[in-house]
Parts: sequence; C-alpha cells; structure tokens
Amino acid sequence: MTTAAEQDAPEGIAERLAALRSRIARAERAAARPTGSVTLVAVGKTFGADALRCAADAGIHVFGENYLQEALTKQAALADLDIAWHFIGALQSNKTRAVAEHFDWVHTVDRAKIARRLAEARPPERPPLAVCLQVNVDEEPTKAGVAPTDVTALAREIAGLPGLTLRGLMAIPAPREDAAGQRDAFDRVAALAAETAAALPEEFGAAFDVLSMGMSGDLEAAIAAGATHIRIGSALFGPRPRPRGTPP
Repeated sequence: MTTAAEQDAPEGIAERLAALRSRIARAERAAARPTGSVTLVAVGKTFGADALRCAADAGIHVFGENYLQEALTKQAALADLDIAWHFIGALQSNKTRAVAEHFDWVHTVDRAKIARRLAEARPPERPPLAVCLQVNVDEEPTKAGVAPTDVTALAREIAGLPGLTLRGLMAIPAPREDAAGQRDAFDRVAALAAETAAALPEEFGAAFDVLSMGMSGDLEAAIAAGATHIRIGSALFGPRPRPRGTPP
C-alpha cells in the first residue's frame, strides 16, 4: 500500500493557493477585517512530503497534521524548511510526548489530563507549546471536544501550566448548507471564547485570542465570525489520494 510519504505531489497547488488567498481576502474585506488577519493552516493529511514542499514553495509555512506517525515522517523529510507544525487530530495520552516534542501548536486539547501530559513532555529548550481547546459546539455524540458549558472551567484548570500557552478555541460545527446557519454556529464559538478570556486572569486572558474554525465549505462564515485560523486541505492540495491498487 502506498503511504502518504510516497504519494506523488499533486499538480496545481500554486493556482489553488492563489484562488484561496483571493477568497480569504474577499471574506476579510466583507467582514471589515484587515487583509492578512486570517492564517491558512494547510492540512496535509494523506498527502506526502513532496506535496507539502510544493505548498511551501508557493508560500505556505503553516501545516496541520492529523496523524502522528505520518506527520513525523513528513517532518523529517522537510527538516530544511521553516515550517510551523500544528497538530489538529485526535490526541491520545500515549501520543502526547511525541506531539509535545515535535509540534508548535495543538488544536485538539479537550481534557486536563492531556494538557498536563503535554506540559510535562514539552522540552524546556523549546518555546511554550501553543494549545487550543477543542469545543464540541453542537454537542454531537460522535465528535470529540469539551462541552460548551465546561470550556471555561477547563481553561481555568490548565491556564498557566508550564510549557504551554493557552491560545483559544478550535471547533468543527455540524455541517450546515446555509450561510446563516454556519454563521450562527461560529458566532457561538466566538462568544464562548470571549466569555472564557474574560474569566481568566488577565495575563492568560490576553493571550486567549485564537479561533481555529472554518474549512473550505464555510470559511466565509467563519471569517465573518472572527476566525483567526482556517484549516484547508483538499481545496489546496486537490482530491485526497487513494492507495494504489484500490478501485475508484
């Protein structure tokens, strides 16, 4: 079976990136936000190191990865590049040490235990690991994340842990086809983030300014609601590759 590291680099990354940047800039203008206020996190899941190198050559330097072992392989292959690595996948306790050692950001903290393990494993010579709390904004039973009613308590519990900087919230709302529904979900995440920041001691609340939300199908609504980071995969890299030998 072909692994992500072995996949050929897809074509058209530079062109898709240009179209994405135009789309993001239009959304920023529509929301009366400064151009460049939104960070595009390129989601490399299932794409190999060559695809990420093409994206880096086109100007992307923030990459999000879902799968630890796949990410570590790509990090080794791209060690010569200046890349900020964001872990955006489900995080189990047995993976916290490797994530703390090899990533700059984690978007998927939803338990104090995970936060403490990340803090304990963060190498002291590295800057603090930036973390976001994943909130299950629609309280879907099949989706990870802390319940909205528990976000502030969790933030208070882990703010100030050595080796970590608590930066904000990440959310993946339930799919909605209409823009108004998308905006409502993202507005609720933004309101929860503001409430949480206000409940933290000033030195921690001031840094709680990140909203990681929005993907290719709803980025405009997310940006209108205040998203600072949007996570984009196939709209940048193209259709996700199938392992060789599998039927279409």
